[in-house]
Amino acid sequence: MIHYKKDTENIVTLTLDMDNRAENVINQKIWAAFVPVIQCLKEEKKKGRLRGVILTSAKKTFLAGGDLEYIFQVENAEEIFAAAEGMKKFLRDLESPGVPVVAAINGSAIGAGFEVALACHHRIVLDDPKIAVGLPEVEIGLIPAGGSIVRLMWLLGIEKAFPILTGGKRYHPNAALHAGILDELAATPKEMMQKAKAWLLRTAEGRRPWDTAGRQIPGGTAWDSPVANKIMEYSAALNGKYFDNYPAPQAILQILSEASKLEFDAACRLESRYYTELVRSRQCKNMINAFWFDENYIKNGSDRPKGFGKFRPKKIGIIGAGMMGSGIALSCLQQGLKVVLKDVSRLIADRGSHAIRNKLSEAVFKGLLLPEEQEAMLKRLQTTESAEDFADCDLVLEAVIENQMVKQKVFREAENHLDEYAFLASNSISIPITTLSESLARPGQFAGLHFFHPAEEVPLVEIVRGRNTSEETVAKCFDFVRAIQKIPIIVKDDWGFFVARVQNTYILEGITMLQEGISPAVIENLSRQAGMPRSPLALADDLGLDLVLKYEQQAAAHYGPKYIQHPAVDLVKKLLLDLGRTGRAQKAGFYHYPEQGTRMLWPGLQEILPPPGAFDAPDVMDRLLLAQVLEAVWCMQEGVIQSVASANLGSIYGWGFPAFKGGVIQYIQDYGLEPFLEKCKEFRERFGPRFKSPKLLKEMATKIG
Repeated sequence: MIHYKKDTENIVTLTLDMDNRAENVINQKIWAAFVPVIQCLKEEKKKGRLRGVILTSAKKTFLAGGDLEYIFQVENAEEIFAAAEGMKKFLRDLESPGVPVVAAINGSAIGAGFEVALACHHRIVLDDPKIAVGLPEVEIGLIPAGGSIVRLMWLLGIEKAFPILTGGKRYHPNAALHAGILDELAATPKEMMQKAKAWLLRTAEGRRPWDTAGRQIPGGTAWDSPVANKIMEYSAALNGKYFDNYPAPQAILQILSEASKLEFDAACRLESRYYTELVRSRQCKNMINAFWFDENYIKNGSDRPKGFGKFRPKKIGIIGAGMMGSGIALSCLQQGLKVVLKDVSRLIADRGSHAIRNKLSEAVFKGLLLPEEQEAMLKRLQTTESAEDFADCDLVLEAVIENQMVKQKVFREAENHLDEYAFLASNSISIPITTLSESLARPGQFAGLHFFHPAEEVPLVEIVRGRNTSEETVAKCFDFVRAIQKIPIIVKDDWGFFVARVQNTYILEGITMLQEGISPAVIENLSRQAGMPRSPLALADDLGLDLVLKYEQQAAAHYGPKYIQHPAVDLVKKLLLDLGRTGRAQKAGFYHYPEQGTRMLWPGLQEILPPPGAFDAPDVMDRLLLAQVLEAVWCMQEGVIQSVASANLGSIYGWGFPAFKGGVIQYIQDYGLEPFLEKCKEFRERFGPRFKSPKLLKEMATKIG
C-alpha cells in the first residue's frame, strides 16, 4: 500500500499504491498503513539518517477524497469529531517529523487528498491540464476535515484563503500555482522527482510557519482593521448569496475569524467542531445523496434499457452552428469525438467553428488546455453545408430553430445519407418527438436529446423517448451522453418533457402571487431566499412568455376535459397578447431592459396588478417549492420520468432547484412525508386544486404507515 524506498542521500520516497484499486483514496486502511511509516521516519530522524521525504503515487491520481458513504451514514457527534481529530493528528505527524516533506503530485488531488498535500512542506505538480487539485467540500455542504482551513490561512492569509475555501473550485496546475496552493510545476514525472529531491537537498529542516516563533499570518488577523473590514464584506456577501441555506461557507468564514487568534492545534480543534455540526446537517446529507448516490445511480446505467451492447460513438453530425449547436460540438470534441458541423452555408458553419476556436483559446490561456490539445480538437472538426458529409456519422443531432417544418426537412436530408445503424436526434424544447419522427423512414432510430444552454457547461441532457423510439436507440442515446461526460435522464415524450414542465409550475405560481397582491419585489427576494437561483418572473422573461403559455396550452390539450386552467394564465395572456411583452428577447416582459445597466422590474406592472397587500413569507417560499415538487411527483406517477435519482438531478441541474434540499423528490423526504401531505392539503384548501396530492404520494404514506 505504501512503498518505502531510501536512497544514498538519505531521502525516503513514499509511493502510495493501494491494492486492488484504480486510485488511491482516503480511508481507514491508508491511515493505518501510515502509522508504522511515520514511526519509522521519526526513528530514522533520531538516528540522523533522514534528510527528507518525497510523497508520491503509483496511480494516475495522487490521492482522492474521503468516504462519502460513511459521512452520509454517520450521525454520532463524538464519532465524527474523533474521526476529524484523527485525520488532523496524522497530518500533524506527517508535517512534524523535523524533516522536510515534498508532495510530488503526479495526478489529481481533491478534497482530503489535497489536504495531505497541504500538510507537506512543498508541493510540486505535473503541468498537465487533466490534473486538478482543490478543496471542493463546500459543494456537498462540508468543510475540509484535516486542518486545511487553518493551514491555508497561515500560508496565504485570510483574504486569499477565503475564496479558495468557499469557491469549491478545482484548480488546474497553472492556476493553482498562481493561487499560491502549489509551489512548482514540472514538465515530466522524471523532472518532478528531480525537483523534489533538489528542494530537499537545499532545505535544512521541515518547519511550518505556524510552528515557527514570531511568524505572522499574512495580511493580519481578523482583529486587524483591513482584514476585519473584509470579513464584514464577506459575511454580507454570503448572506446575500445563500440566505443561510448553505452553512458551510459561513462556517469557513467563522473559522478563519476565530482561528486567526488561536494557537494552531486549538484552531484545528475549532475546525473539527464546525465540521461535526456540518456532517450532521440536513444540507450535507441531502447534497451527498444527490451528488454521490443519485449521480452514481445514473452513471452506473440503472435507468438505461437492458440487453444492448455498449454504443461507442466516434463521429457526430450536428445540424445548426449557432450557440447551441457549437456548444454541443465543443462538448463532443472535448471527449475525443469527431464532429461534422453543418449549417445552411459554409460561411455560417465556419462562424460556429470560430466560436469553438475562441472558447478553446480561452481555455488554453487559463491553463486548462494545452495548445496541442486545442489543435487536435480543431482537426477533428469539419464544417459543411452539405448533408452528404454525414455519411459516416454514428449520430446526427439537430439544433436549429424551433420550427417543425424546418426540423423535419433537415432530418429527411440527413437520413438519406446515413447508414442503417446510425440514428437521428432532435434538440427540440417544445415540439413532440413523436410528431417529428413521423416523416422519417426509420422512426425507431430517432429520439430527443435536449441539451441546456450553455451546452458545453450544463451537465444535464434529457433523452426523450418518443412513441416510435426503439429501446436500442434510447440505450445508444444514453451511451452517447455518458461518452461526453454528461448526466442523462430518460423522459417520456409528453408536454414540456420533465424539466420544462416542472419549471413552468414554478413560473406560474410566482405569476399567480402577483395577481394576489404580492409585490414582484417580494416574490423576487423570497424565491431566492427559498434557494432558487432566479425568481419565477426573471425565469419567465428568460424563457419567453410565449413559451410559458405554449407549455400550458400543451397541458390543456393533453388532459382535455380534466384540465383546470392555472390562475396565472390570464395575466400571461394579458402581458403577451395585449401588451406585447414577450420577455428578455424583446427587451420587454416582467422586467424592463435598458440599453445600459441591469434589468429592473417593469414599473408598468403596478398599473395592471392589484395594490400590494399582506403576505406570509414562509407561505410564499413553501408555495414556490411545493408547486415544483408536486408536479415532479405527477411526472413520476405518469411515467414521464423514470427514477427518483433522475428527478432529483434533473431539478438541480435543469433549472436550479435548491441543491441543499437534494432535489425535488428528496425535498419530500427532508420535509417529512406526513407533514408534506398536510401542507398540500392546507394549500389545496386555501389556493386551489393545483396543490392536490398525487395518488403516488398517498400510496407512499400508506406503505410507511
